[in-house]
Amino acid sequence: MAVNQLIADSPPLDTNSVYCNLLQCSHFADTSVIAMEGETVMGFISGYRVPARPEVLFVWQVVVSSQARGQGLASRMLETLLASDACREVTHIETTITSDNQPSQALFKKLAEKLNAPIEQSVLFDKNAHFGGQHESENLVQIGPFKHP
Repeated sequence: MAVNQLIADSPPLDTNSVYCNLLQCSHFADTSVIAMEGETVMGFISGYRVPARPEVLFVWQVVVSSQARGQGLASRMLETLLASDACREVTHIETTITSDNQPSQALFKKLAEKLNAPIEQSVLFDKNAHFGGQHESENLVQIGPFKHP
């Protein structure tokens, strides 16, 4: 429930159902990261290895509480995730980001630079074709290939 509340408190992120967040925290626990300060959730990354392409980690959502922003927490969580046993064979990262989400754009650009890996973007889900004009287009961001640091 705390993850769900953190996401709800962090517009413009899309909220998921509590049930969805519970599945992310249980079924995808090995490819997700939670940052705590005491009993408070300060950050969360949900992700999964793409079943047909297990070398790809798809980062579903990155959220950092307003109190922890600007301190590099999102970068540290991504680095922790990539260093985990579950991501040992990951050589590519994918995520989707809207064009107006500058913090996420900067986060993944910085990650690509740190990994010394190419980064590419293309529209995956179009505003009109996929969202009926009610959500901005989601651009697929692809990083890789890379070697683990």
